[in-house]
Formats: sequence, C-alpha cells, structure tokens
Amino acid sequence: MFGLFRKYFSVIGSGLLEGAVDNHSHLLPGVDDGVSTLDESLDILSMLEENGVKKVWFTPHIMEDVRNTTDDLRRLYDQLLEAYEGKMMTALAAEYMMDNVFEERLRTGDLLTHGGGTLLVETSTWAPPLRFWELISEMQDRGYRPILAHPERYRYMRDSDYDKLVESKVILQVNIPSLVGFYGEDVRAKAETFLKKGWVSMLGSDCHSERRIKYQYNVKELDKTIIERLKPIMTADAG
Repeated sequence: MFGLFRKYFSVIGSGLLEGAVDNHSHLLPGVDDGVSTLDESLDILSMLEENGVKKVWFTPHIMEDVRNTTDDLRRLYDQLLEAYEGKMMTALAAEYMMDNVFEERLRTGDLLTHGGGTLLVETSTWAPPLRFWELISEMQDRGYRPILAHPERYRYMRDSDYDKLVESKVILQVNIPSLVGFYGEDVRAKAETFLKKGWVSMLGSDCHSERRIKYQYNVKELDKTIIERLKPIMTADAG
C-alpha cells in the first residue's frame, strides 16, 4: 500500500551528479560503438558539466573486433582535449574485453590503466571467457587490480561467482542506467542487491550516445533509499 506513495527522482533531479566521477564512458568519438562525432562528445561533456559532474573517464572498447591501439587512442584523446573548453577533469583508460587481444597486451604491458594500477575489464553478457578466473589472477600477479565493468549485466554469473569476485578484491563498477531499469528489471534487481551488500565501489554512465544518456538521466526511477546508497559512491575514482 505504502509503495504507491513513494517518490521517485531522476538521476539529474536527485542531485547525485554534483561532484560525481563517471568511471566508464564511450565518449571518445569514432573509435567504437559509442559516440561517433566530436560535436556529440562535446555536447555530452557540456551536459555533464552543467549538472555538476567533476570528472569523466574515457574508456573506449578494446577487443578482437575493435583493435584500438594505445597510441591511436592517446592521439585522439589529445585532439578532443584541444577542442574541449570546459573545466571538468578528464582521463583516458580503456574497457578491455577479456579475450586474446587482452591477453597479448597484458603480457606486453601495453595497457591504458584506470588510475592506481587498475584495469577496467568486461566479458560477454552471456558467457565468460574460457580463462576468466585465470586472467583475474594473472592481472593481480602482474600488479594490476581488476575493475569488472557492469557485473550486474552478466546473465551467466551466479551468487557464488559474485561472492568469489568480492573475496578476490575485484572492484565492481555498476552502470547508473542499470538502476533506472534501462537494461531490464533483472539487471536492476542485481544492481540494487550489490548496493545493499556494499559491494559497489565505482559507478559509470557507460554512455554511448547523447540521446541515450539524456533519457537515462532524466527518467524518474530512483527512490530515496537507492539515492542514499549511491551518494557515497558517486565520487569514487581509482585515479
């Protein structure tokens, strides 16, 4: 009965973005399935800055089908910074699919870290890589700490997998859109469970387009309980 009278807020309406760090975005234009033009990147950065975001990490995909090189990404990032006239802090890392390309670059040290020796990694949403746990251990053995991107979206993972990730000191980075139901109710429920258990160490937009992020950040889906749990995490930054 009382649920009918609960008040819901949008991400923007909640004030959560004030001083926030966006740890996961695809705003570097023309390098993956994210933003395609410089103008769109600049428009999104302006929108985020207007709403109080303090820092944005650019984390373009690197995988077998998107073989971005470290040098090319750094060059394109520098070009974007030349065009960006805002005051937000920015930084460049990458989101690595845990595939053969990642294994090669891990062994040669050709990596864009996410600050403090951390690495943002992902898997398919449907199935883990064959050597998932071995790669987690190899990253740690080489002095890196894994950040697992959007663990709430991995349909193959079970409670025991998440328990093991937390025990293994893997950082869990949840997507803010997961909490407004953008990926479905199952994903939202997982993300809320992680929050309740205190497992979420970082947040990100996983922004791929201006239209999408404006929808995600304006839809009224967050209640006060979720907002209060998010507040201390919004400013978390591995850098």
